[in-house]
Amino acid sequence: MKSAVVAEPECVFDLIDFNGAPATPATYAGRHLLVFFGFTHCKVVCPRALSRISIALDLLGPDAEKIQPIYITVDPARDTPAVMKAFLSERYPRFIGLTGGAEAVEQARKAFKVFASIRRDPKDPDDYDVPHSALTYLIGPNGAYLAHFLDVIAAPELAERIHSILNAGA
Repeated sequence: MKSAVVAEPECVFDLIDFNGAPATPATYAGRHLLVFFGFTHCKVVCPRALSRISIALDLLGPDAEKIQPIYITVDPARDTPAVMKAFLSERYPRFIGLTGGAEAVEQARKAFKVFASIRRDPKDPDDYDVPHSALTYLIGPNGAYLAHFLDVIAAPELAERIHSILNAGA
């Protein structure tokens, strides 16, 4: 039986950063990107992931300077640039938040092969939630996909694996 070949995610986005400036992969050329998709109203998954990534970056020491962490929303209706900036600068200051129109966010989500779907949630003030996949992507300075990390990875292991990839050619 032949196994299916799954295409790697592509680092493709044409969004707006949390300062209102256009953001594409070329904006960050020459730096590694650590990309996570989520939304600012997320109650559990995103805060846990952003905290873990932040700790891993702290553990990387000088290697962290080679990396730009990016948080791309899956909820552009609520996550305006101002909302993203307030959320990230207060809690996760290393991250740059990216948002945009629904179609642009959808294109980025599909390029990275990220699942996200709006579902009704009467407990939420806006009456909806956005369940989504929780992978962290490492993109090379040339925009090539290097690796992804599952949500269950601990910060020390994440730092170790990133360090190993960054220094593989050194």
